[in-house]
Amino acid sequence: MSNAQPHGAGTGAGAGFTGPDETSREGKKVLHRAIGASAMGNATEWFDYGVYAVAATYITANFFPGEGAMGTVWTLATFALSFLVRPLGGLFWGPLGDRIGRKRVLALTIILMAGSTFAIGLLPTHSMAGWVAPALLILLRMLQGFSTGGEYGGAATFMAEYAPDKKRGFYGSFLEFGTLGGFALGSLIVLLCSLILGNDAMTEWGWRLPFLIAGPMGIIGMYLRNKLEDTPVFRELEASGELEPATSTALKDLIRNYWRPMLIMAGLVIPLNLVNYTLLTYMPTYLEGTVGMDANTVLTLMFVGQFAMMLMIPLAGARSDKIGRKPMWFFSLTGLFVLAIPMYMIMAKGFWFAMLGFAVLGLLYLPQLATISATFPAMFPTQVRYAGFAITYNVSTALFGGTAPMVNELLINATGNVLMPAFYMMAACLVGLVAVWKMPETAGASLRNMKIPGIKKVHIPRRLEG
Repeated sequence: MSNAQPHGAGTGAGAGFTGPDETSREGKKVLHRAIGASAMGNATEWFDYGVYAVAATYITANFFPGEGAMGTVWTLATFALSFLVRPLGGLFWGPLGDRIGRKRVLALTIILMAGSTFAIGLLPTHSMAGWVAPALLILLRMLQGFSTGGEYGGAATFMAEYAPDKKRGFYGSFLEFGTLGGFALGSLIVLLCSLILGNDAMTEWGWRLPFLIAGPMGIIGMYLRNKLEDTPVFRELEASGELEPATSTALKDLIRNYWRPMLIMAGLVIPLNLVNYTLLTYMPTYLEGTVGMDANTVLTLMFVGQFAMMLMIPLAGARSDKIGRKPMWFFSLTGLFVLAIPMYMIMAKGFWFAMLGFAVLGLLYLPQLATISATFPAMFPTQVRYAGFAITYNVSTALFGGTAPMVNELLINATGNVLMPAFYMMAACLVGLVAVWKMPETAGASLRNMKIPGIKKVHIPRRLEG
């Protein structure tokens, strides 16, 4: 049994592990490197997912030909399958990150993610290898999902634990800047390849080029991460001997001792990721297949919209430091619930209307996206933060995030109603509003102890050895 008492920064073992001083030149340099390493890794991860999303028509033609409308469903199902593996990744990488450190795990996940994406660009097509081709594609997508199960939670935890408490929203928003940057870069590269090569060449071999770019991006991301020390918060806990005693009992201990923050976070992740993957992943398929826009027009719209969101996201993160996370989430979820149907209705009227609808929904979504890295890591104490985030986030994402493109397509096919994605989004927002109501406010709270930030009194259970 461990009898050590919770401690804060500046006392005991924590005195030697203060975070970087942003008022000094060296402190700013360390902080910026930490932010850059986290954001670069996240950009690589979502570049990989973004390329698959915007290249869905080429994937269908090369791996699921002759299936008619079901070819698109198979492509989206393969996309969703990688998310079903993410909880396994969270179960594996999360507890490991709480035991051996955030930095080591993140170096491994980014290489696994980038390597899997690079390999997709080398796959034989259905015409070359028959059923082996989609089988290999599914295997690589599962590897992507397994690595992502540790990547996102670890990157958010890493950034949150490096950032100053009073500016965690601002600095944490740059992780999502990387998310949108990865998506936007994926859209831009696919668009440029399509414009330069033409549709025929793109379908035949050009679709491979964006996937191959992931290789060097992963190497750069790993280099940046290896240049940093682990977070001061983790090193403080390690020096005090308060690390979790074993990874094998992590899930049981989390459910027993921290079921409430896990449940609240799961409720927040449902609208967060359903909106995310509807707007950023399913939208190209929706605008091409349902609205009837041509591929290049859709790619242009996606890139412009994502780039605009990138410019706004640090402002939303900084705003959350001033007014709190809860008001930001309430505003976002309420706005999306009210305007989802009107915006989907106008998107069918042409390019500029589609741009307006996407912009409005994207801006309403920003208060959620900008505050993920500040909100979710703060819902768990240091010794279980990585595992709590990774497991909860990935289970909820697997059920409601990665399946969103496929479910939206199936709902439209089953009902004939092109507004079904808006109804689905509204239902998720209602779940999120209940979760925000129960969520503790953590803006400005310290992450440097063994209690849940934002809660003044909490029972800290004695942890089992071994």
